[in-house]
Amino acid sequence: MVGPLPFHINLAGPTAAGKTAAALAIAQAHACEIISVDSALVYQGMDIGTAKPSAAELGAVPHHLINIRDPLQAYSAAEFVKDAQVLIADISARGKLPLLVGGTMLYFKALAEGIDPMPAANAEVRAQIELEAQRLGWPAMHAQLAQLDPATAARLAPADSQRIQRALEVYRLSGLPLSHFHARTTAGDTSAPGAPLISLEPQDRAWLHARIAQRFDLMLAQGLVEEVKTLRARGDLYPDLPSMRCVGYRQVWEALDGMSPLADMRDKGIFATRQLAKRQITWLRSMPARQVVACDAPDALAQVLRAVRGLMEQHA
Repeated sequence: MVGPLPFHINLAGPTAAGKTAAALAIAQAHACEIISVDSALVYQGMDIGTAKPSAAELGAVPHHLINIRDPLQAYSAAEFVKDAQVLIADISARGKLPLLVGGTMLYFKALAEGIDPMPAANAEVRAQIELEAQRLGWPAMHAQLAQLDPATAARLAPADSQRIQRALEVYRLSGLPLSHFHARTTAGDTSAPGAPLISLEPQDRAWLHARIAQRFDLMLAQGLVEEVKTLRARGDLYPDLPSMRCVGYRQVWEALDGMSPLADMRDKGIFATRQLAKRQITWLRSMPARQVVACDAPDALAQVLRAVRGLMEQHA
């Protein structure tokens, strides 16, 4: 895509901040379509643990980038940028407001700033690849690379652990083969640095922690453990997949594997979700141009609607 993106509004916030309710309120007030900015909502069959909008909510307003991947498939920031750019243009061309909603901050950042020409080394991803290699062996990792990046795999020996690891690392971070980056340029003017961002942030962190605990308990009551058991029963999924590393799913999987007591699963899941929210808030606070709405204020939805109305008036 060439040229700046059409006008759109970003609505971000930590997990459990009330983004879905705010997005639906905006949709009731304005003709818009929602683009999900969430690395977990892309997966089919992962509904409870991702707090996926209900069928009624999905039917109330057009949603995009939800249920677009099987849990066995990866979905990268680079793929999100490509998909979101097309959707923003299409929705705008239909005379509607593109509303980007979610909490995957890497996706917002990638859309606004573009994708780096080559992903830097990532210690966490490298450690995950090392663990897989210890379990499966480097020839098996080479075979995995051959499926993802045939051109690179063809020039590497099955025992060339260092280069296999780097090629897999690049793919997992970007969703693109290593060979692609030889001729890659930055996103340049396809990015959207001027897109307004409304940020839902709690004034009282304890309010958010209580919401996170309540929501995790609801997920358990709705059948999160059974949902993970169903995913495990497929036989082709494993805990190192990006889908199974999602908060909640990882903790349930580990408990079912006997890696941690089932009795500890709830506390581990809530703690991991709180850590995710902390990282999301830290990222949001690094964005000076955002418009902050206190998500724990009694009139939070009214504040969001006023902010959207003001942004649309400015744009008009």
